[in-house]
Amino acid sequence: MSTSPRGNILILALSQALMLSAIVLSMALAAILGAMLAPDKGLATLPVTAMVIGTAIASLPAAMLMRRAGRRPGFLIGALLGVGGSLLSALALYQSDFAAFVIGHFLLGSYQGFANYYRFAAIEAAGPAHAGRAISLVVAGGVVAAFLGPQLGVWGRDWIGGQIFVGSYLAQGVLSLFALILLSRLRLPKVAAVDDGPARPLREILVQPALQVAIFGAAIGYAVMIMVMTATPLAILGCGLPGSVVTPVIQWHVVGMFAPSFFTGILIARYGAPRIMQVGFVLLLGHVVLAVSGVEFMHFLSALILLGVGWNFAFIGGTALLTQAYRPGEQMKVQAVNEFAVFGLVAVATLSAGWLYDRFGWVTLNLAVVPLLLAALIAVSGIERKFRRLAAT
Repeated sequence: MSTSPRGNILILALSQALMLSAIVLSMALAAILGAMLAPDKGLATLPVTAMVIGTAIASLPAAMLMRRAGRRPGFLIGALLGVGGSLLSALALYQSDFAAFVIGHFLLGSYQGFANYYRFAAIEAAGPAHAGRAISLVVAGGVVAAFLGPQLGVWGRDWIGGQIFVGSYLAQGVLSLFALILLSRLRLPKVAAVDDGPARPLREILVQPALQVAIFGAAIGYAVMIMVMTATPLAILGCGLPGSVVTPVIQWHVVGMFAPSFFTGILIARYGAPRIMQVGFVLLLGHVVLAVSGVEFMHFLSALILLGVGWNFAFIGGTALLTQAYRPGEQMKVQAVNEFAVFGLVAVATLSAGWLYDRFGWVTLNLAVVPLLLAALIAVSGIERKFRRLAAT
């Protein structure tokens, strides 16, 4: 049974929505629950770090598997890891086992490591000419996650009597099961079938300035976003605001992350990926200004929305720029390097988030990302000027 390119992109977008709903739920709850379970408050964000490490580590075997067997088997394995990670996390909460809770989130991160290739599969389904729009449509599935993920945390909080949030993680497992069923209908050609050009050595590919900036920019944008997002629930509670504030702040942050995806692809096609990445880093710097200006509800809300929009422009722009730097026969190894580099840095960011907040506070944590954002902005500006010079010749 064949599936049209549009049908494949729809399946990938819905699967992205289900996966991200599961991940956003964990992002909203893991640090708070980690603080309850961990022997040291400085380890509160370790479950989130484990999730990101799982994403980084899984990205390499995921790429190798999909190169040999195709996208669909890899995506199905990823969804199974999501089911297993949710069930283990629920069991760990039930038994108050911090180590098992961390392992469960490692498995959930591994699910994301496989699922992060949805956007590249969308490019294969749509064709290079429509790459930016295809990436945006798939990433836009996260708009659903903005509401479904945190809301599942609220709904499932007391499903299991006397065991808070166990029901939330069981519901999370159901999301991954739905994704598994949906992905079983995906029909894409094996990656090897589109390898129509000679592959260069990886070292030769990686020395390209455009590719280096694509990876560096996407990694910085994602690392900054995840560091701040991870610490936000702790900061909200630490500033004396009620716990009920966490859900709307995270929800609207995720809306900021994914709602622009409906038009980011159009902007990239019109202005180019480097220009959109520049805008993203300016917005991320704007987030810092808002975040350090106060600790009331509206400060958190407005700063986190801007953080999300900045991430969207930086990350989707970086992904689009990456696709311009490799040939079809090189895509899997370049994508694997990109995912490992991005989520390796993101893992460092999540681990440092809890430590920075615990030791130095919310303001210092936000100021610490400014040098990284300035470095990324300078790098992207250099590539944008180079592209303009080439276009003028």
